[in-house]
Amino acid sequence: MSKVYFVKGVSSENLIKIYDKLGKELPGKVAVKVHSGEEGNQNYLGPLFMKDLVSHVNGTVVECNTAYDGARDTTEKHLELLKKHEWSKYFDVDLLDANEDTEFEIPNGKVLKKNFVGKNLLNYDSMLVLSHFKGHPMGGYGGALKQLSIGVASSKGKRYIHCCGNNGTYEDMFHQDQNSFLEAMADAASSVVNHFNGNIAYINVMANMSVDCDCCNVAEDPCMEDIGILASLDPVAIDMACIDLVKNSNDPGREHLLERINSRNGMHTIDAASDLNIGSKEYELIEID
Repeated sequence: MSKVYFVKGVSSENLIKIYDKLGKELPGKVAVKVHSGEEGNQNYLGPLFMKDLVSHVNGTVVECNTAYDGARDTTEKHLELLKKHEWSKYFDVDLLDANEDTEFEIPNGKVLKKNFVGKNLLNYDSMLVLSHFKGHPMGGYGGALKQLSIGVASSKGKRYIHCCGNNGTYEDMFHQDQNSFLEAMADAASSVVNHFNGNIAYINVMANMSVDCDCCNVAEDPCMEDIGILASLDPVAIDMACIDLVKNSNDPGREHLLERINSRNGMHTIDAASDLNIGSKEYELIEID
């Protein structure tokens, strides 16, 4: 079974503590994938919270442009928002698809046979996937697998995933078969996992848990109290553990979050990623002080 470490307190100190528990030294140039937060979103996790951990791994914060209208759909606008949200104040920030993208093959993909990621990803030897666990309007939930797929995909790649491997229009992104879209996310995630070939680690922060994603400029307020921070070398196990912690919670807001996850069949992404052998749904949860 995969090991998933868990600490209840959500703090900068515990980010470092739980990363160190993994015993994984990320080699070479380290990309730290975060969600920079859409303009107007009140729930995203800010740069000060992550500052010490990024320094601890000697990492570079990386992001990609979006495929929907907003403050992050072009490099110029995204760079301005990164300044406004103070990411650029504290970090070197690399917009991976600022210039162009590159193609990863997915020979065994369920829906996709290729994935488009920002070309600058090729400049990194390893990656720390730092995810804010919460709901998501289309995927049901957002965690490590969503960060690996839509998060790392270029603007073109995001549209390609949403359109299930077709070069559709903006409107087409929202009118696809749901399970095919979730499988496309798993396919895309697998291509990034395989690219880094073991030089990758995952942290999920269960705080500010709204049913909406940090990509929403108008998001619901959090519906649950913070649960804690998880870390693993397995993206499937860490997402599975987060969902189980929600299910096992006594928080009255859990039903609202679970309704969002279940109504979008969010577990199907985890099932598909497990089928692609990038992780296991079987895990050992190890709580640390």
